[in-house]
Amino acid sequence: MKVLANDGISKAGENALKEAGIEILDNRVAQDHVINFINDNNVDVLLVRSVTKVRKELIDACPGLKIIGRGGIGMDNIDVEYAKSKGIKIINTPTASSKSVAELVFGHFISLARFLHESNRLMPLEGDTHFSAMKKSFSNAYELSGKTLGVIGFGSIGQEVIKIGISLGMKVTVLTRSPKTEVLTLNFFDGQSVNFEITSTNDMDAFLKNADFISINTPKTNEYIIDTPQFEKMKDGVYIVNTARGGVINEVTLIDFIESGKIAGAALDVFENEPSPELPLLMNPALSLSPHVGGNTVDAQEKIGIELAEQIIKLQKETIR
Repeated sequence: MKVLANDGISKAGENALKEAGIEILDNRVAQDHVINFINDNNVDVLLVRSVTKVRKELIDACPGLKIIGRGGIGMDNIDVEYAKSKGIKIINTPTASSKSVAELVFGHFISLARFLHESNRLMPLEGDTHFSAMKKSFSNAYELSGKTLGVIGFGSIGQEVIKIGISLGMKVTVLTRSPKTEVLTLNFFDGQSVNFEITSTNDMDAFLKNADFISINTPKTNEYIIDTPQFEKMKDGVYIVNTARGGVINEVTLIDFIESGKIAGAALDVFENEPSPELPLLMNPALSLSPHVGGNTVDAQEKIGIELAEQIIKLQKETIR
């Protein structure tokens, strides 16, 4: 079996595949040349992340493909159902990067609440001349402890966000299409653990009214989850972080509500127009920004590589039987 990890794979994942006798091609092939590369090299397995697109045309043009794997949870860059209809196995790693994304959410929340995103921009430029003025301007900061964390989405990432919120002493409310209950376990360094039973709500108005910090952790949507009607119902001075997908929040309207003072600050790790976010977003001092790096940690990449390798090895063994 031959594997093309076109968007990369961790060394741990690569080693696991090699130990199982599977050949790994860690090439980076441009989208326009992927089809020829797969066919010329008799590739059985194509592994991607968010860069390479696996659409119907590629699937039809590469009849030798047996497995398509996505490192991460989102599958919107793969025509999954069509691939399955052609007998191709689809694998992904839905929980491997959840902790990394959740930690980024709070990196942004703390950066916004303490003005770190802005002070890091200004200190190199004005730290020696306006130190006292900046100290005063950044003094209107907030703790997260005791505030209400609103989480939109109750999947693996949303659950990790909730756990961190609880550990910081935040009140938690969760919004889903239909109410559901989950038991979340917080594990500590000394082996102790605590269970929390969390029940979500589908009452959008109450959810928006009470949340001080809102984290969006949903799959890709066909329409905005957060737009003008939702912004208007939010508490004044709310903070928002989107690490889900571009297009779940109206970025133009977001800027309007930031400028009106309704929203104290927002963070975006994903954008409607990737990889070229709109300039007004990039230049707005009330925004904390990152280039779609939610799951891009050494830890998450290692987990993703190992999980993909384990699934490929299992499928190979099942095929041999």
